[in-house]
Amino acid sequence: MFAENFRRIQSSLKVSDVQDIARRYFVMNAFDGALTMLGIVVGAYVAGMREPAIIIAAGLSGSVAMGISGFSGAYMTEQAERTRSLKTLESAMLSDLSKSIHGDAGHLAAIATSLVDGLSPAVGAIFIIIPFFLVRMNMLNYDTAFYLSMAMAAVFLFALGAYLSVISQERILKNGLKMLAVGVVTAVITSAISRLVETPLPIV
Repeated sequence: MFAENFRRIQSSLKVSDVQDIARRYFVMNAFDGALTMLGIVVGAYVAGMREPAIIIAAGLSGSVAMGISGFSGAYMTEQAERTRSLKTLESAMLSDLSKSIHGDAGHLAAIATSLVDGLSPAVGAIFIIIPFFLVRMNMLNYDTAFYLSMAMAAVFLFALGAYLSVISQERILKNGLKMLAVGVVTAVITSAISRLVETPLPIV
């Protein structure tokens, strides 16, 4: 029974082409999570904030918010698209396909892609704030944790670019550096915004 259900799930996932969709969702949302957390860490550091608990709280709460948003948004969107496709197929074949492999494929695809969409930004965000957990455990000082976090963000972004290179069969260094460049631009902009906010407004 288990083997039969497992084969049915495999067949449904193959029919739905969910692997390609999930792969795109993972890269896009892990990238979003990493850049969001990078902006928070850099902005807080430039503003003079040296409390790791705030970074951790922002990272975890942001990850939860992005996860809920990603999961629910992706599920409803994917479910709507799959339902439309199934109804189109049913109209062409003049039969009810809700209990067929095509119906199962649509349902499984919606669940699988929404899980990837919800979890991937948390992967990027939490990876970058790991050093601040070490500060809370008195294993690192804040400045060291900040620079380690920046290094880990760079590695993560480069790895995402390298992964895209494997998919597209392009040069790893090219796409890795592209992703890294976006991270640098994000850090520069968030740093500038933090400095601007700190600047006193002129009294008229």
